[in-house]
Amino acid sequence: MSRLIVISNRVTAPLESHSGAQGGLAVALQAAIREFGGIWFGWSGETTEQFTGHINLQRAQGVTTATVDLEQQDVEEYYNGYANRTLWPLFHYRIDLAEYERGFAGGYRRVNQRFADTLRPLVEADDILWIQDYHMFPLGQEMRDRGCRNRMGFFLHIPWPPSRLLATLPEAEALVRTMFAYDLVGFHTRQWLDSFRHYATHEMDAVADGDTLTLDGRTLKLIVAPIGIDTKEFVEGANGGAAKQAFRRMRDSAVGRDMIVGVDRLDYSKGLEERFLGYERFLEEHPEERKEVFLLQIAPPSRGAVESYQKIRATLEGIAGRINGAYADVDWVPIRYVNQGYPRDVLAGIYRAARIGLVTPLRDGMNLVAKEYVAAQDPEDPGVLILSRFAGAAVQLPEAVLVNPYSADEMSDAILTALRMDLGERKRRWRAMMDNIEAEDVVWWRTLFTDVLMADGDKTAPLATSHDSAAA
Repeated sequence: MSRLIVISNRVTAPLESHSGAQGGLAVALQAAIREFGGIWFGWSGETTEQFTGHINLQRAQGVTTATVDLEQQDVEEYYNGYANRTLWPLFHYRIDLAEYERGFAGGYRRVNQRFADTLRPLVEADDILWIQDYHMFPLGQEMRDRGCRNRMGFFLHIPWPPSRLLATLPEAEALVRTMFAYDLVGFHTRQWLDSFRHYATHEMDAVADGDTLTLDGRTLKLIVAPIGIDTKEFVEGANGGAAKQAFRRMRDSAVGRDMIVGVDRLDYSKGLEERFLGYERFLEEHPEERKEVFLLQIAPPSRGAVESYQKIRATLEGIAGRINGAYADVDWVPIRYVNQGYPRDVLAGIYRAARIGLVTPLRDGMNLVAKEYVAAQDPEDPGVLILSRFAGAAVQLPEAVLVNPYSADEMSDAILTALRMDLGERKRRWRAMMDNIEAEDVVWWRTLFTDVLMADGDKTAPLATSHDSAAA
């Protein structure tokens, strides 16, 4: 049987106990490697004075990880630069924040070449390669350039932008061309897949046959495979000791008030500023509801070295302070704003204590917080999920109260609807969403993708070489 080699920007080694500390993606990828054998390869997260290609191999709980250190310049240009200051904002429709620096593009290509140089000797003839996310778009082509004929798949965990936005990227065509080095590319939603296919067919003359594209003699299959959570493990965590303790703590601190909860990385794509303004509109329009509710926003900092993230933190602190200053009383604060993270089992207890889960990103490839909120609920008294129409999860969870996060009025109306929703309606909506979350969990997602990738895996992929790599 073929081994599975998973490649991602960061590698998560298995823990002795899950205890909610690892995300569903890490758990799913580790399970796949245990099933098929193989390696999880990527950046260690550490820096070195000079890149040597030294691989740190470790094995724990049946999973072998292989990591390399990068130079500080690599981190600045590849990770902080091209990945998070160019691609991330562009692919989340924020071209106003995207920075197109030649040095970033060069560093991105250099690091992907270094990954390919380091990985290539580890790959055996019948291995299957599965590359994860936007940090490594060109890695497949780099591997082909080094003679790798193996089956290779790529999964994008963020949105794919419309052609008119992608065209603002100087290396757009070269980047998309590298994608044809893969045999299979996966997206969370049909919308993201269609956007990719539109660019390839309208801007690059690729020929489409359903969800199969052909360009320059290479054939690429596209697939919609929405990721889920580890539902069984998360529900168990939500009924465990740490979750119950967190639940009691939140209920005690709520003193009879309804809690609205938001849990997001501190990122402009999550719509936190718009969320605060929508909640403020609710307080303005429904004074009778003041002191009856409060918003708990948990927002751990991320990518602190990137200036745009520093700005959003300052902006949110200012808005939260202004709202609290305008509406708070000696015995009530409308917003509790917390800049730290919590283990997933603790979050499960917080989710269960919340009458409303407020998940309102401006654009999101999927958003697993929405699914975790639903999975954490008490079936006999579930809360209500308010979900952005622009999150990939909205396709699978139409029974949520769907909103346009740009509209403060819609946000305000949705909060009122959720607070006044009767128990029967809450249970009906929750059951429909939970059915999907249980059926299409992270194992289902992983199996769907790998089954397609490994189909015809005994057939050698055509060898493709190109010197027109992304960010050239």
